[in-house]
Amino acid sequence: MTHHHHHHGGEPHPSPAISPSLIRLSAPLRLALSGALIVLIWAAFFWATR
Repeated sequence: MTHHHHHHGGEPHPSPAISPSLIRLSAPLRLALSGALIVLIWAAFFWATR
């Protein structure tokens, strides 16, 4: 099934919505984000087990 939509005459085509994606980020930024997430998970673990 394909999605078909119409535009009113004379109106420009709307810009597509850009969704955030980890693939679009650079490798060092992805590593930094994953490292920060790991630190956050470990901090929550140690806080919960105190």
